[in-house]
Amino acid sequence: MKITSSEFIKSSAKIAECPKPGYPEIAFIGRSNVGKSSLINLLTARKNLAKTSVSPGKTRLINHFLINSRWYLVDLPGYGYAKVSKGERRKFGKLIENYISKRETLVNVMVLIDSRLKPQQTDLDFITWLGVNSVPFSIVFTKTDKPNQRDLSKNILNFKAEMLKTWEEMPPVFETSALKKTGREEILRYLESVIVKPLNF
Repeated sequence: MKITSSEFIKSSAKIAECPKPGYPEIAFIGRSNVGKSSLINLLTARKNLAKTSVSPGKTRLINHFLINSRWYLVDLPGYGYAKVSKGERRKFGKLIENYISKRETLVNVMVLIDSRLKPQQTDLDFITWLGVNSVPFSIVFTKTDKPNQRDLSKNILNFKAEMLKTWEEMPPVFETSALKKTGREEILRYLESVIVKPLNF
C-alpha cells in the first residue's frame, strides 16, 4: 500500500460521535507512552499528523484519520498508566470497550507493545479480552531501536511465550522503530490485505 493522502477527520468523546460508518477502520492502541503517535506519523509519512507527547495519556478521545479516501486509521486512548484520576481511566476504558465491541466497521486492532519492557500483564489482559470478544488483532512491537539486540530478542520471545500459554498460535507480529523508520512497509502491506477483504456494513 502507498499512502497518498491522510486527513484528520474528527475527535470523538463517545462512539455516537464517531463518523458515520462507511469505511473499513484499523484501530491503534497500546499502553500509555508506547509510541502510538510516532508510529502513526511513520506509517502516514506525516511528521505531525498525530500529536506526540512525552506525557503519558495524551490521547483521551477517539481520533479518526481518513487514509487514501478509502479507510480510517483510528487512534484510540492508551490503556494502563496515565496521569489522570481513576474515574477518568474508567471512562477511557469504557470508551475503548464500547468502540471495539460495537463499531461494526472495525476490521483489525493493532496492539502496540513496548519492546523495551518485559511482558506486561496489562497488555496480556487486553489481548485476552480481544480474544474473548473475537476481535481480530495484530501485534506491533515499538521502539525496537532502544534496547540492545539481546534484550530486544529476549523481550519479544518472552512476550510470545506468555501469549502461547493460552493461545494456539500468534497473530501477525511486526517490529517497528519510528526513529529508524523500520517496519513501515511490512505493516502497510498487511493493512492492504486486511482492508481489501469484503465487509458487510
